[in-house]
Amino acid sequence: MVLVAPEVHWNTGNVGRTCLGANAILHLVRPLGFSLDSRQVKRAGLDYWPRVNLSVWDDFDAFLAAMAPAPGEICLFTKLAPCSHHRMSLQPRMFLVFGSETRGLPETILNRFPEAHYHVPISREIRSLNLSTTVAVALYESLRKARDWHAWKSITTD
Repeated sequence: MVLVAPEVHWNTGNVGRTCLGANAILHLVRPLGFSLDSRQVKRAGLDYWPRVNLSVWDDFDAFLAAMAPAPGEICLFTKLAPCSHHRMSLQPRMFLVFGSETRGLPETILNRFPEAHYHVPISREIRSLNLSTTVAVALYESLRKARDWHAWKSITTD
């Protein structure tokens, strides 16, 4: 899970807790709109926060250089994306990337991966879902697909 320039400490704490529950790594890309030492982040992450598998990067280029994602391993989430998160392809390693709560992902990142834009469908009654909610939906959809894929593979290879 990758959060680029998150602004709201409790969202990041909630995402961290979700990542821990799903056995996922949380990557935070600076700038952060809060201190990771803040009591609000720790409060949202509860007593789980110290156990979150966390990496913090100075910028998105540093993240890309270190993680070296292969084609298809990056999924960018933006509310105006043409594809639903249900259409994400399953990869052994996936990076689900989300932007800040108020600005979303920068155009420079979106333009680098034009075929990797996804959204979580919502009704027209609201502008958006909360970031931590959207992260949970996308993360658990990727885990559901992985579970289904592993079940299918065990049936077809036995």
